[in-house]
Amino acid sequence: MYRRRSAPTRAEPRWARVAAAGEVPEGGLKAVSTETGAVVLANVDGDIYALEDRCSHQDYPLSAGELEGDELECPFHGARFDVCSGRALQLPAITPVRSFPVDVRNGDIFIRIG
Repeated sequence: MYRRRSAPTRAEPRWARVAAAGEVPEGGLKAVSTETGAVVLANVDGDIYALEDRCSHQDYPLSAGELEGDELECPFHGARFDVCSGRALQLPAITPVRSFPVDVRNGDIFIRIG
């Protein structure tokens, strides 16, 4: 007896509203909470990016850092991350931080959390 296997279903992406676009000024950062944990939003030349708000070197909040262009510097040990990708750019961090897709709709910032 043969049984037909059903094709795996792909879950629809889940988006969460995390802030109003006006809450993240150009060149600024904003810490937000989501069901997946803390996230830092960064505004680079009017484009919003989202990273896990946790330095991969040690568990410190990146939202306390400084945004210089498209690089976010952790204020505790000087590690730097590319806000567009989460890639570690400078020691002591060698591991990237998680980045999230962002969508700005009608003045609200959404990140994909699932």
